[in-house]
Parts: sequence; C-alpha cells; structure tokens
Amino acid sequence: MSKLANDTRVFNINPKIDVQNVRFENRYGFTLAGHLYLPENFDNSKKYAAIAISGPFGAVKEQSSGLYAQTLAERGFVTVAFDQSMTGESSGKRRDVASSDIFVEDYSSAVDFLGKQAFVDRDRIGAIGICGLGSHVLTAASIDVRIKAVATSVMYDMSDSMWKGLNNTKTDEQRKLEKQYLAEMRWKEVDEGEQITGLHELPFDKDNNPIYAPKLFGESLPADADDVTKQFFEYYKVRAFHQRSINSNSAWDATTPWSYYNFPLQQKIDQITAPALIVTGEKAHSRYMAEEAYERLTDKKELVIVPNATHVDLYDQMDKIPFDKFEEFFKKNL
Repeated sequence: MSKLANDTRVFNINPKIDVQNVRFENRYGFTLAGHLYLPENFDNSKKYAAIAISGPFGAVKEQSSGLYAQTLAERGFVTVAFDQSMTGESSGKRRDVASSDIFVEDYSSAVDFLGKQAFVDRDRIGAIGICGLGSHVLTAASIDVRIKAVATSVMYDMSDSMWKGLNNTKTDEQRKLEKQYLAEMRWKEVDEGEQITGLHELPFDKDNNPIYAPKLFGESLPADADDVTKQFFEYYKVRAFHQRSINSNSAWDATTPWSYYNFPLQQKIDQITAPALIVTGEKAHSRYMAEEAYERLTDKKELVIVPNATHVDLYDQMDKIPFDKFEEFFKKNL
C-alpha cells in the first residue's frame, strides 16, 4: 500500500480520511487498482466492517465510487473503490473492454483483498454497485456468500440495456443487425491490428442502420440532445471530468456488447441470501431496472426511491444520495 500521489479525485476531499493506493489480483490474473479508505481515528488493532465499491459503468475510482467510499469511511467503514479490469489504472493489454463475467469476478477479488487485511472482519464485508456495476454486484452476490450485505445505487442492467434497449425498445431486426455490426467490428480489428472504440449501447438511425461513433461525447452536445444525455454530459465532461474515465474521454471497445449477449447479468439474483438495498431516483430513466431487480429478489430486501432525483443525481449530489440509509443498512447487516 502507498499514499496517494498526484491526487486526481474529482470530489471534495476530506483530509481527515487516510486514503491509500492499493493493488490486488483477480481470478483471471488482472491486477485491479483501488483506493483504500480508512475511517477517521483508524485503529489498526480493531476489526472493521468493510465495503467494496465500484461504478458507474465507464467511470473510474476517482469519480462517484470514490465519493461513496470516502463518505462511508467518514461513517466508520473501511472501504475500497476500484477500477474494473482493463479500465482506469487496472491492468489489461486490451483497454476499455467490458466483460460481464470478469467485472463480476472483480467484486469477489475486492472481497479477497479486504478479507486479507488484519483490520477487517471477514464476516462483515459488503458491496455496493453504482449504475451499471449495480447489475454486476447483484450477480456477484448471487454466488459469493462472503458478501454479507449488498446495495445498489441507480442500478442499471447492462445486459438488458445493450440487447433489449432502454425501456425494451430494441427490435429483433435491430438485434440481428447488431450482431452483423459486431462481426464487422471484429474483422476490422483483426485487419487493422488495433482496437476500435464504439458505442456500447448501439443506436440506430431512422433507416434502421447502426450508428457508429468513436467517442461517447464530443466537446459539446448537439442542440437536440435529450435530457438524459445532457445529464451524463454535465457529469462526465464538466463537473466530474477525468482523463482516465471512458465516459469522459473515449468509448468502450466496439465489441463490448459481445460479452453481455453471451453472459446476461442477474440470471440468479433470486438466489441472493444476503440482505439487499436497492436505491434509485424518482426521476431516474433507469428506475424501472432497479424496480425489476427488486421484484426478483426474494428475501431481506428494501427499495428506496429518492424523491425528485435523476439517475446522475445519485452519482455525486450529496443532498440527494441517501447516505444515512446506506449507513443504517450496512451497520445493521454487517
């Protein structure tokens, strides 16, 4: 472990919280980069409850997950915010490729890391997934019973969003066209010998042709941008811009949907035995995904809908993120 140098976190930093650079390896051999947050007045002789945190999908640990980690450390937990494999400062020869299986494994490797610390109680480890990592953390909790409490914030099902479309609007014909598009992208990468970035949630034009773009956002928005796009742009390009964030500065590898077609998330979340907290915003475009996940959970579950909050509000708006509820939930169950 080492102290943070050249700190690039994009939220207000609490100097009373000790934060350390950490690295740990997952089951597939990727080295994950994390920030370990230790509570104020940390006592190395004590055993603490701990929480692994990641997300949103395409973000880095210096953004929303670090804010959640710092805030919960202020409330007495040991926390680790980490970059998913192949993203941020985590390893991977291929960069910015999302994998449903590997990203689920990343949570279990974070549990491994926390459980190795002498000051962490192995029987009191929880996890939080923000946005698209919410669907991954629920999947992780469905098999990894070492996760004793699991929470999501504005949970977004990446498999459903890629293959069904937002609000289940993608047609069978569009899915067929998307498979052809992905095949062409793979051949292009083979022929050119390098990665190609592209949109992970593939849009279609009025003639049903897939739309290609090398970046999620340009330097400005088109005049006709919808409200949700404006909210994401304001977060990733303005108030929380980070050079290593895919959503701030680039796009995922164009073949990213491949994994989410072959390994859909949340297939077995009805098997989760740990208490689960599902938090979403009243005005979040992803709200229905969180509610569907909540309905599929079978036991010891709670749904919190934050009044007047959008999806992106719960990334960093301190007056809307229900940290009192997160604290209560984890103190009760860890």
